[in-house]
Amino acid sequence: MAFGWIDEQAELRRRAGLVRTLRPRPADSPLLDLASNDYLGLAHHPEVAEGAAEAARTWGGGSTGSRLVTGTTELHTELERELAEFCGFEAALVFSSGYAANLAAVTTLGPHGSLIVSDALNHASLIDGCRLARGTTQVVAHSDPDAVRKTLGTHEGTAVVVSDTVFSVDGDAAPLAALAEACREHGAGLLVDDAHGLGVLGDGGQGAPYAAGLAGSDDVVVTATLSKSLGSQGGVVLGPARVIDHLVNAARTFIFDTGLAPAAAGAALAALRLLRREPGRAARAREVAADLHARLTAAGLEAVRPDAAVVSVRAPSPEEAVQWAADCRTAGLAVGCFRPPSVPDGISRLRLTARADLSGAEIERAVRVIGETRP
Repeated sequence: MAFGWIDEQAELRRRAGLVRTLRPRPADSPLLDLASNDYLGLAHHPEVAEGAAEAARTWGGGSTGSRLVTGTTELHTELERELAEFCGFEAALVFSSGYAANLAAVTTLGPHGSLIVSDALNHASLIDGCRLARGTTQVVAHSDPDAVRKTLGTHEGTAVVVSDTVFSVDGDAAPLAALAEACREHGAGLLVDDAHGLGVLGDGGQGAPYAAGLAGSDDVVVTATLSKSLGSQGGVVLGPARVIDHLVNAARTFIFDTGLAPAAAGAALAALRLLRREPGRAARAREVAADLHARLTAAGLEAVRPDAAVVSVRAPSPEEAVQWAADCRTAGLAVGCFRPPSVPDGISRLRLTARADLSGAEIERAVRVIGETRP
C-alpha cells in the first residue's frame, strides 16, 4: 500500500511519546504566554499592527512574485536599509522566512570544494543548509573554538564556520569573539544566526555580533529572523555588500521564492523603529529571563542560566515533559515543550521565553504553576 510505512512511523512515535499535534489558539487566549518568541512584546503592539495594516492597504495582500520580478517593493528596500544600519552592517537582504535566509546563506557561502564547520547544536535550518550545500561539512563540539581551530587546520582552501549566536534550546550564547579569532587565523568566514540575539543582546538590542564587536566586519555574515523580537515574519541576511550581491544572484531560496508579504515587511519596520525609540526593551527582556531563572532554581527546579531570553527547565522524560506542559496549560500557563528530535542531546525540557512586557506578578505566577505541576 502506498505510504503504508507512515502508519508504522506513527506507531513508533506514539510509543516513544513523541506525537506532535497542532493546537490553534484564539485571538484572545486567556493563557499567560511563555511559549512564543515574542521577546519584546511587540507582536500585538498597536504601532506594529498598524504598520502591517498600512502596508497591506498600500501594497496589497501579497508581494505578487519573486524578489527579482515583482516581489521587491520600496518598503522591502527601506526595511533592508534600516536593518543594516541598526545592526551595523553594510547591506541586508530580506527573505520570506528565517529558515529561507539560513538555507540561502549556508548554501551560497559553502560552495563545492569548501569546508563548512558547524556547531553540534545548531538550529535545524543551519543543519539543512549544510546538507544542501555542495561543500563538505564537519560537525564540531558545541561552543568549542579550539575544535573549530583544529578542524580548520585540516583544510586548505575556502572555509566558513557556522553557528547560532544564541542556541534555541538552552539559551546559551556562542563565544563569538573566540570563533572569529579562530576563523581569522585560517582565513575562514564566520556565518552566525542571530535569531535569538537580535532585539535582546547588545546596546538597545542591536544583536550579539554587534555586542561582540563583529558588526561590519568584512569576514562576518549574520542571519536573523523578523518573527521573534520584531514580532513579524520573515528573515534577513546582513553582511558586506559583495556578499549580499552574491546572494541576490546565487541563493535559490531568494531567486525562486515569492517575496516577503508587504504586511510582514511593514510590521517588522514598525517594530524596528519602535525598538530604536525604546531601547530599554532589550535590557528588560534579559532582566525577565534572569528573574525567571533565579526563581525557578530557588524553587528547586533544574534550569539553565540564560544568556539571552530563553530559559530551559529540564524534564525527566519526553512523556513527563509533554504532561508537564499540558498541566501548565490547564493551570493557565503556556510553555514550550522540547523533546527529541528537536533536542540533539536527547534531554527533554520545558522551554520558557522571557518577554519584556511581563510583570513581576506574572513571573511569580509562572514559576508557581511550573513548580506545582512538576512531575
